[in-house]
Amino acid sequence: MSVPTIFDISKEGRGSFRLPRLDVPNTCNGLPENLRRQNTPTLPQVSELDVVRHYTKLSTMAFGVDNGFYPLGSCTMKYNPKVNEQVASLSGFTDIHPLQDASTVQGCLGVMHDLLKQLCAVTGMDWGTLQPCAGAHGEYTGLKIIRSYFLEKGDVTRTKILVPESAHGTNPASAAVNGFEVVQVMADKRGLVDLDDLKSKLGPDVAGIMLTNPSTLGLFEQDILEIASLVHGAGGLLYYDGANLNAILGKARPGDMGFDVVHLNLHKTFSTPHGGGGPGSGPVMVKKALCAFLPKPDVVENANGDYSFDWGCKSSIGKVSTFWGNFLVFLKAYAFILAMGGEGLKECGENAVLNANYILARLKGMYDVPYGDRCMHEFVMSLSRLKEETGVTAIDVAKGLLDRGYHPPTMYFPMIVHEALMIEPTESESKETLDDFCDAMIELHDIAYKDAQSLRNAPEHTVIGRVDEVMAAKNPVVHQ
Repeated sequence: MSVPTIFDISKEGRGSFRLPRLDVPNTCNGLPENLRRQNTPTLPQVSELDVVRHYTKLSTMAFGVDNGFYPLGSCTMKYNPKVNEQVASLSGFTDIHPLQDASTVQGCLGVMHDLLKQLCAVTGMDWGTLQPCAGAHGEYTGLKIIRSYFLEKGDVTRTKILVPESAHGTNPASAAVNGFEVVQVMADKRGLVDLDDLKSKLGPDVAGIMLTNPSTLGLFEQDILEIASLVHGAGGLLYYDGANLNAILGKARPGDMGFDVVHLNLHKTFSTPHGGGGPGSGPVMVKKALCAFLPKPDVVENANGDYSFDWGCKSSIGKVSTFWGNFLVFLKAYAFILAMGGEGLKECGENAVLNANYILARLKGMYDVPYGDRCMHEFVMSLSRLKEETGVTAIDVAKGLLDRGYHPPTMYFPMIVHEALMIEPTESESKETLDDFCDAMIELHDIAYKDAQSLRNAPEHTVIGRVDEVMAAKNPVVHQ
């Protein structure tokens, strides 16, 4: 279905707004010549009704968690309370500037300071920074802290970061950006870190290991205490990728597992919708030995109860954000944490795990799950057998889900599972939604054996039909 652009429906003489008469001196003549517009901008001329209908129609063509189930594995695409959006839109939070004097934004600084305290309690760490603007930005920051820690000690030999083969793709990228050599650690038959392979790769050249626990396979690393002991025994540090923290809220803390650095995804676990490029926030929390390397400025509480920015500390890695981070995301996370409380966060994690295991139990007899009879907040299915017997691939099933009103799960990741679909229902969804999704998956399995070609043609009832992914990757058209 082709939808005209706003310029296509423009008609000479139509308008949807009228600017008030200028009631201040016209100072345009003071602008430098090179900054003055030479021609009147070409703007669409449309009525208010045209504008409303055009953009409302476009909004219905996009899929979002507000209009459908979004089981995108490892991304926690959950519904978030709208009250948190209202909190973040209060004028006292929006009508400010990051360069205002600290005395005029005490409430905002108080929120930032208390949020860090709350995140310390959730993670078991000692302090942190809110500056990183996304998860990968948090990874970059955390690894830069690790690198600076060793360099200050005069240890220039630790040039390697260990990364499990099931890790998120940003992990090795972040390590490489920081100048580390990436060394892959293999998985054992359980899908967990292979301890023998880990031991063989530890040495005086290893700065640390990056892990998410539970892993991308949705499995809790049962040997995490031994892993921590091995890495620390070799002089390295442990980095926790917080992408999957949703599964262990109130149940376990990275700091208690032995991690030295943690990044969190406020836009996943703590109530900010994400996708399509943002918004995000990736705070980094550290143990006491690494606090001196955190980015500056820090928000501190003074003896008189006021808050201020602390710019001191020569060991700091410096700023990693233009200002102080994505402040409005902090507000949503803060409101979410205060509303949920400790017991609420714990229940959040429990329900996320329960929902994932419910879907796993319903689908396991029909779809293969190579690793684990039980999972944490997500699990990974393999459609290899289905492909061999019917020719229907994971992407065919994903396209079939689109026709049934569901956003597909993550496909073909992690790569240690062939024809993979990674399913994460989150804690937000009801049993009825989970059952409807399972029924759709069961229906698609049956269709694969009865009418495989219909799935190869899917989707047939969406705004855009079947896309040639290979051609799109080789020859992307990013403009109309």
